[in-house]
Amino acid sequence: MTSSQRSRLAASWATALALALTLVSGPALAADPKDATLSREDQACLECHAKPGLRKTLANGETLPLYIAPQPFAESRHAREGCEGCHSQIDTATHGKPGNEQKLASKRSHAVESMETCRDCHQKTMKKYDDSVHWALVKTGSAKAPLCADCHNPHATKSTKEANAADDALCRQCHEKVTQAFTASVHGTDGENLECKDCHRTHDVKAATVGDHLRGQCLSCHKETAATHASWLPNAGRHLEAVSCAACHAPNATRRVDLRIHEARGEKAAEKVGVPQFVQFTSSASGKGGLDGRALWSLLQDLSRGNGDDSRTFVRGRLEVQTGVEAHSLAAKGKALKDCATCHRKGAAAFQSVTVSMIGADGRPLRQGASQGILNSVESIGSVAGFYAIGGTRIKLLDALLVMALAGGVLLPGAHLAMKVISARRRKAADQRTSDSD
Repeated sequence: MTSSQRSRLAASWATALALALTLVSGPALAADPKDATLSREDQACLECHAKPGLRKTLANGETLPLYIAPQPFAESRHAREGCEGCHSQIDTATHGKPGNEQKLASKRSHAVESMETCRDCHQKTMKKYDDSVHWALVKTGSAKAPLCADCHNPHATKSTKEANAADDALCRQCHEKVTQAFTASVHGTDGENLECKDCHRTHDVKAATVGDHLRGQCLSCHKETAATHASWLPNAGRHLEAVSCAACHAPNATRRVDLRIHEARGEKAAEKVGVPQFVQFTSSASGKGGLDGRALWSLLQDLSRGNGDDSRTFVRGRLEVQTGVEAHSLAAKGKALKDCATCHRKGAAAFQSVTVSMIGADGRPLRQGASQGILNSVESIGSVAGFYAIGGTRIKLLDALLVMALAGGVLLPGAHLAMKVISARRRKAADQRTSDSD
């Protein structure tokens, strides 16, 4: 409880006590021994709020239930704080009196405002939530993004562990198709009873394609992955870095190459966040076939100039599936793609769909279609460094350099050996002539 809450509690103590005493002669809830853990002040509040029919009509016509079940509240985590701990703004002398009703616009707005009360005690948790895609959506006006009260009943939560066990039904309100795909996947049928939060966490939820935290979640259970992949997959480490798990483990998915814009300052690089500049540029520069290599180069130069002299903007390529439904349609391990030719061949399907993306203000990626040729252009070589699949992208200059390197690797040693033989023969002939002249 904060110092301001404690001061308000002290100020209202006398009033609350007087109110409680006036209720002793009535059917006070304290008579029930199960509720004896509640303070007299809380029992006074429950004299009204324990009535199941108590409700309030809001400005938008919604009805807000005001009923609090005494026993669950008495056993809850918040009982020790008491009603005053969260409702310190209420004046018990006038509360409930005609003309003193609290004006509430809607259930949603009330739930959003109430989160500031949660912040008083749960600062670390709220800091995580503030950095989540859900809070970013709330700030943009989303009516569905989950709030504290959507997962936690403050009048019945018994423990932090219980409170974190958010029902997946809440997730289904926005992610119904994804949930259906997950239920039919290997994770939904293997008996492990995984929940959304097991992979996506609870409070600091990120958009699925942001960062590499989901790969980390996969590896947290599949700890042997690096070793098992290295036993058969060439350059396994690079594949695990540049290819999403679902790209191979959802064999029926449609794949694409996404070039995510990053910002580097010194030794650190992070996904760049921004909206207007990216949207304006890509809208004006995108032709019928999407951004080309020259447009990408210009965009990166423009973004770098806006960052200052100590930073640079670049892209990192990643092979991924195109939808969240596909990302959750994971098959059994034996059905995963293992044929290198799926990607490493001319005209590979995965390289025919290319996007350039940046994190938007709501925490989700903004995507702009790009021409397939963006991976082949000279202008893109510096931008997509580290993401080159022989036979898949076919950047001609890189092919030429590769041929030159291979030729050099063969011809130079051969030429050196030939010169050595010729030189030896010449020396021998010269020595012979010298001997004959003597």
